[in-house]
Amino acid sequence: MDGTLLNIAALVPALVFAIVFHEVAHGWTALALGDPTAKERRRLSLNPIRHVDPFGTLILPGLLALAGAPIFGWAKPVPVVQQRLRNPRFGMMAVAAAGPLTNLVMATLGALAIGLLVRGGAPADASLGGFAVLAFTYFVAINVFVAFFNLLPIPPFDGSHIVEGVLPRSWAAAYGNLRGVGMVLFFILVALSWYGPTSGILDHLIGPPVEWMLGRFDAVVAWVAG
Repeated sequence: MDGTLLNIAALVPALVFAIVFHEVAHGWTALALGDPTAKERRRLSLNPIRHVDPFGTLILPGLLALAGAPIFGWAKPVPVVQQRLRNPRFGMMAVAAAGPLTNLVMATLGALAIGLLVRGGAPADASLGGFAVLAFTYFVAINVFVAFFNLLPIPPFDGSHIVEGVLPRSWAAAYGNLRGVGMVLFFILVALSWYGPTSGILDHLIGPPVEWMLGRFDAVVAWVAG
């Protein structure tokens, strides 16, 4: 198989799984904590079509890829009504944290799979075993990136709900007011990342924790592989 097609075949399923399980984790956690909104709107499904945002999942990543720019995107957020949670303040933090934590659990499973494949003698080539190693390598990397990308403390990303939950209530109210302009702030951050003096600012925010976590998963692979 052509190298580009091989990479796409390995990357796309990993991205779909990472995004879908991330969103469903929000919905299931909200349901467990008292808010059935996601269930009522049929968003607890693992069907990727229910979670696709036409612009954020398809159009924007495609345009960025064509432009040779860093690729990012988002799925359709699972609806959560904070007031329906039994403990709205704590519950919203838990719902927000569930997505990134699920991605890290999935990355752990991916690292274990790589270790078992290597232990079993899977070759690093274009064979079935080599493709499986490639696919799980993407799976680990994408899940780690999705986890930390969503932990950015910018509304409406998951990190903002966690920050809002730990701030004193008066500060949290002021911070929550940024929610209406959160995506504008994010796109300003993206634009600054492409501008000379501030280029790479987004990489500096996300890159170090992602690299650190990938190093931990490399250790898991080495341990399992023996």
